[in-house]
Amino acid sequence: MPHWLYKSEPFKWSWDAQVAAGEKGTHWDGVRNHSAKLNLLAMRLGDRGFFYHSNEGKEIVGIVEVIREAYPDPSDPAGKFVMVDLKAVEPLPRPVTLAEIKEEPALKDMALLKYSRLSVQPVTDEEWAFVLRMAGKAAA
Repeated sequence: MPHWLYKSEPFKWSWDAQVAAGEKGTHWDGVRNHSAKLNLLAMRLGDRGFFYHSNEGKEIVGIVEVIREAYPDPSDPAGKFVMVDLKAVEPLPRPVTLAEIKEEPALKDMALLKYSRLSVQPVTDEEWAFVLRMAGKAAA
């Protein structure tokens, strides 16, 4: 199953806000990058991803799940972009910081490092398992 990473500035939408949305989840809108759009279009129900606090904190803090596949983003007047719905699954036992990720040779090719401005990005199975171990969680 594919894995993803979703970046959000905590002052706009934090992990706590995602958790507060509960089982109904929330939409992941406002994406205006074509590569990120392709990632959103590739997502399927049940796909899981890391929730990453960007700018403030710069750390992976939790796991989210796709609960609705890509559909038109009404905040895009041109109608070119899409969004998905996500719900919080669980917090990581320990956040994994960007600095820690940069120090790990096994993660040198992670999209988070190579495409730092990309707001929605793929995570390989190996990267997923490695980050979970760093966080103190067994891979599921």
